[in-house]
Amino acid sequence: MLSKFFLDRPVFAWVIAIILMVAGGLAIYNLPISQYPPIAPPAIAIDSFYPGASAETVEDSVTQIIEQKMTGFEDMLYLSGTSDSAGASRIELTFKAGADPDLAWAKVQNKLQLAMASLPDVVQRSGIVVSKSTRNYLIIAGLISEDGSMDGNDLRDYAQSNLEKVLARVPGVGEVRNFGSQYSMRVWLNPDKLTDYKLTVSDVM
Repeated sequence: MLSKFFLDRPVFAWVIAIILMVAGGLAIYNLPISQYPPIAPPAIAIDSFYPGASAETVEDSVTQIIEQKMTGFEDMLYLSGTSDSAGASRIELTFKAGADPDLAWAKVQNKLQLAMASLPDVVQRSGIVVSKSTRNYLIIAGLISEDGSMDGNDLRDYAQSNLEKVLARVPGVGEVRNFGSQYSMRVWLNPDKLTDYKLTVSDVM
């Protein structure tokens, strides 16, 4: 029925088609364009380190303590936490798409302060990092030693000392992660010496 109406009135059909094309052409210039549109929900990550602790200890004394304080966020969708045998704890809070990541970061910082007193002293001394997280890496860069004078440990140490903080201060950068190999150290403690100096294992770490 509708097709017959336009077949009987070809001039009217052409006028409608021309109007739609002109309107579409004008709309193109008014559409918002962004290089990196905020289509993914923002996420905030909380990273902490408990040296020498097992995954279960990290989960009970760090991860769960922080998770219990991360409540009351209106725009939060969900949170997830992981604890590993290396003593690392990571909690990621995902917020609704369109939420202000800077405001979310500030709110998480405030909530974290409520949990600090309940965390082990060694975790507080090691420092807890709150960063704007993303599941996709925008840029991955590699460092090499052309003359072979630096090994993987040296390159990682150079990146950590000279590059990480500089890159993290660049506007728009949410997180800088170093994937290089890490230095390791094995320490044997003398219980008698610890007693003489009134120190505990946690104090040494």
